[in-house]
Amino acid sequence: MRWYALGVSLTTFLITVGAYLNGYDPDIAGLQLRQVIPWVPDLGLGWSVGADGLSMPLILLTSFITTLACLAAWPVTFKPRLFFFLLLAMDGGQIAVFAVQDMLLFFLAWELELIPVYLLLAIWGGKKRQYAATKFILYTAVSSLFILLVALAMAFSGGGPVSFEYSDLAAKHLGAGFQALCYAGLLIAFGVKLPIVPLHTWLPDAHGEATAPVHMLLAGILLKMGGYALFRFNASMFPDAHVQFAPLLVVLGVVNIIYAALTSFAQRNLKRKIAYSSISHMGFVLIGIGSFSPLAASGAMLQMISHGLIGASLFFLVGATYDRTHTLQLDEMGGVGQRMRKMFAMWTACSLASLALPGMSGFVSELMVFVGFATDDAYTLPFRIVIDGAAAIGVILTPIYLLSMLREIFFGQEKPELSDANLVDAEPREIYIISCLLVPIIGIGLYPKLVTDSYRATIEQVVARDESSMKALTAPYLPLRSAPKLS
Repeated sequence: MRWYALGVSLTTFLITVGAYLNGYDPDIAGLQLRQVIPWVPDLGLGWSVGADGLSMPLILLTSFITTLACLAAWPVTFKPRLFFFLLLAMDGGQIAVFAVQDMLLFFLAWELELIPVYLLLAIWGGKKRQYAATKFILYTAVSSLFILLVALAMAFSGGGPVSFEYSDLAAKHLGAGFQALCYAGLLIAFGVKLPIVPLHTWLPDAHGEATAPVHMLLAGILLKMGGYALFRFNASMFPDAHVQFAPLLVVLGVVNIIYAALTSFAQRNLKRKIAYSSISHMGFVLIGIGSFSPLAASGAMLQMISHGLIGASLFFLVGATYDRTHTLQLDEMGGVGQRMRKMFAMWTACSLASLALPGMSGFVSELMVFVGFATDDAYTLPFRIVIDGAAAIGVILTPIYLLSMLREIFFGQEKPELSDANLVDAEPREIYIISCLLVPIIGIGLYPKLVTDSYRATIEQVVARDESSMKALTAPYLPLRSAPKLS
């Protein structure tokens, strides 16, 4: 079953790479690789799939991380058939979320993806797995009802034939109040998945009980679904409402960065510390989405890809460390660096990537958001200074808690309870997984155009549409200029 799941996931990854190299043109902003098949015409539901700059990079990321997660799940011996089936089901559901071009079909894919996560948490999780799984399904399932309500409201508004296709919904002329209601509903639904503070509390609990392969899929892909959906729906379909809500997204992004970074300091559980670190890094995605600068929006997209790789690597290492020490409490760790030198080297490399070391992908993505927002003439200068200054605090806090975490795990006096533990160093399989993640992390850090060119045209199209709406609708009480100039 291990080899079967690995073969299926690897085949899926190779197919997506082939589609990107042979059938996808990154210079085209519109939809490509399109397939439309009528499914339930009476309901206006069709099998409509395709890819553009927003979805293609994330489809590649999904299939890549899933392949490594199947390899990371090699030690699983309890109900392996069900476990690997659920991993592959997650792969299909997540790719569907990024590929579908019909809002009702999007809702079905969004809901379908929740079931494997719930079962993986409830069956293979830790001591509080039932609580974490129930909390996850309540938060995400209840919030996703807003997607269905908005889809129905948009499809039946304006008269004419009922259609849930993105292009048909985006072409409708909706009133400002209607747009605002739809935008707010989707912001709640996608804000839970991103997650946005204070809708984030399910994430530390889920990460605290999940196994390493599930960690990789949660941090590497699941959170990116929220950022993708904000780009796809909120910023693209409701440009008038986006002008009103964009400053709120920017402020929420700063709250994410600082609050989660400070909370990470207080965590003595290794999984929860990395989980709050993930919430902090996703704050840069919110700032980029709320910006009217193509550079900042491109940085937000790159941050999702970068964090998908870095988050997956860190959580895999958390699982590998737990398998050896049988503890997640930092107070019970220490002094194992001499006995696990390869593990220490991998932890250090991945932590440096997470704290945005120059030469790695995290540095490029965060710098793009910083510079893009600082030069975004759409916002007033005082607002830009305050936001960039506050976000910089989070950037300073990140290396402090990450390097302190490394010191507590690997340096100092070895704890007596670890002296008899079987602290074997990293195995070839584990080194291979981390190497596969570090290669694109460093590659993007040295030459980011490898990724940014794949979505540049689509991002510029989205930002241009929002900028056009902003020029016509700027309100005097918002920190926005009335005549922005974008470079």
